[in-house]
Amino acid sequence: MRKLSEAFYFVAITLWVGGMWAIGYIAAPVLFSSMGDRQLAGMVAGKLFSLIGWVGLGSAAYLLIFLVARCRGQAFRRAVFWLVLLMALLAAVSQFGIQPLMAQLKADALPREVMESVLRDRFAAWHGVSSILYLMQSGLGLWLVVWANRGLR
Repeated sequence: MRKLSEAFYFVAITLWVGGMWAIGYIAAPVLFSSMGDRQLAGMVAGKLFSLIGWVGLGSAAYLLIFLVARCRGQAFRRAVFWLVLLMALLAAVSQFGIQPLMAQLKADALPREVMESVLRDRFAAWHGVSSILYLMQSGLGLWLVVWANRGLR
């Protein structure tokens, strides 16, 4: 059972971090460069970012539970635990704070596109904040991949 839970530990990290990098730095840029309709590309990219947000929250839950069960009280002294927790907090801020706010700005701009409305500057500012948080989370994810084995020692 221990080997299976360790395997899921590495699968969760791979799925979360790999998914973030694949969506954020491959899929989304390809969507915007290949689709003529930027609004549709943004809608699809938003759904992908939301999906990887949920994957991240689920993975983080498993990783934190695994680390506490495996290391007991020592888990709180491990950098890997705090790294996962920080990534989960960034994912939660994005998923439950910024994404709903951006969706509301889009809805308030209807029938126009948000980038053609008076809400353009607010949307662009929140999009920038979201991008910075995503960059931080994906950078921390690389660190997590490198340190993954340290969580098991």
